Amino acid sequence: MKLLKYQKVLAFNLLKPARCFSSTLTDSEYTATPQYPPILDVSYEKKLERKRECKHEEIKNVKTVEEKQIKLNMPRYYGFKTYVMCENDIPYNNLQLTQHVTRTHLIETDELPKYYENIGVNNDSSKSLKEELIDALLLEVDGYRKSHDLKKEDLLPDEVDNIMGSCVVRQLNRIITNNLSRSYKHLIETQIDLDPRIESCWYCGGIEPPERVKSYRRGLEWTKPYENDPVDCLMTYIGNPYLTLRSKQPLPYVMTESDAENSELEVPFWKYDPRTVGISPQYRRQANIPGFWPGDNYKFGILQYLKRGHYLTRKYDDIGYHKEALHRQGILASFAWLNAQANHLGFTTFNDITYPMVSQTIITNGQVFSFYTYQMNTMLLHSKHITENPKRNICWASSEIKLYEKIQNGKLEGLNEDVITKLIKYYANAPSERLGVNLTPYLNHKEKLAADYEDQEKREWLEREYKFITSNRPRKHEVYEIYAWEKIYKIDHDTRFMDRKMRPFELRQNPYKRTLDDRKPRYIPRVLRPDLPRYKGRNAKEFFP
Repeated sequence: MKLLKYQKVLAFNLLKPARCFSSTLTDSEYTATPQYPPILDVSYEKKLERKRECKHEEIKNVKTVEEKQIKLNMPRYYGFKTYVMCENDIPYNNLQLTQHVTRTHLIETDELPKYYENIGVNNDSSKSLKEELIDALLLEVDGYRKSHDLKKEDLLPDEVDNIMGSCVVRQLNRIITNNLSRSYKHLIETQIDLDPRIESCWYCGGIEPPERVKSYRRGLEWTKPYENDPVDCLMTYIGNPYLTLRSKQPLPYVMTESDAENSELEVPFWKYDPRTVGISPQYRRQANIPGFWPGDNYKFGILQYLKRGHYLTRKYDDIGYHKEALHRQGILASFAWLNAQANHLGFTTFNDITYPMVSQTIITNGQVFSFYTYQMNTMLLHSKHITENPKRNICWASSEIKLYEKIQNGKLEGLNEDVITKLIKYYANAPSERLGVNLTPYLNHKEKLAADYEDQEKREWLEREYKFITSNRPRKHEVYEIYAWEKIYKIDHDTRFMDRKMRPFELRQNPYKRTLDDRKPRYIPRVLRPDLPRYKGRNAKEFFP
């Protein structure tokens, strides 16, 4: 029997087609110089850096704006630990931190940048505008006075100041736009947003690690040498301007890109934890909202008006602090607004902008004005880029200027025409097309938005997920917390060792590291499941990038 089996196997092998191998090499396999694979640094730091770069490249290759924002939020289900910087809540001694986290060089000047010298002001328009402006100020400040808003109970001084400022700013914007629209055609197509929501997130490096991070690094053999290496902090800005103006094309450069890389443009380096200057962390999702939704044709901001009611509620009676607070507000609001716009163009905090972006900011209460011109040259501020990135963002800041001295007996006294001239130049600064520049290089040429997908189910899912992320509403089930009795009787003193291990800290799990896609898909009832085409699943499809 064994011999018969051997004969059958031998016959089968003989009948099998023979494989022919050739050792002949083609000419294309030869190279003039030897080609070796790259020699990689296998240290812990370099491995971590290559892993990050791989993830950043994945985000850059995502097709649409909404999917990029979802991809940024993928690592955390309950949100990220972020330091929230609000527009009107300005702690003491915050200017240096603000310059560091935005990489901004501040230029204090009473005049606008030299670029505005090329913008002429029509004397006839200025004269008619001046007359209308005086009438509007007398009506809003001394006449009408928003009695229906100011009669509300428990109004704080800053709230009254912001209400009056809102009235003046809206009338001011209406008068200037109507008077200049004949001479400057771009104002006819300008989009105006009243009380928009501005929110922006970005990573900043160079911050000293907290003690818990140092302790973790000391506990592992391969991370001990990196115990004191700086960490990245996620910064969040939340603002609510009086109004903003937007256009279809960006504003022209104020400074060339080569000038922005000048090493003489100093930027303060702040290495301390933001909590040292009164900025406390919160858990929030990353949202970038420049006051409009993705898909709006008016993607570029021209001008924004900010409130200054916080001046009346500041705790420190210090002239220097007041000046720094205004500069901090102007720098932070300008950078955050441009950063949110850049995210709607396909850029992210990990994928830098390929061209400069410019914005104009005015801080006012209707009487006192501060002018800020900001050019964002880079938004790549995380990890090593905070020191190695040669680009700086530039902010030209003016001191406080009064539009008028006072209104008494129905007359306006001390009208400052210099303020009117600067306002006209801000509005007359016309957006222009960037010839030869792709404004959205990291978006797919065919599908730039979720609305461009042909699959209706995918469009609806992406819109629903994106809007939930940007809403920053809490989850149905809140994140686990360790109660006081658990800290005492289970962690500090192991007195309940017979209890069943069910809590995350007992199972060595970290709930904060739960990813966005770590969840059960939405259930579809049997009645609503389509019959054609055949659909077996009881769970809805999900389209995570």
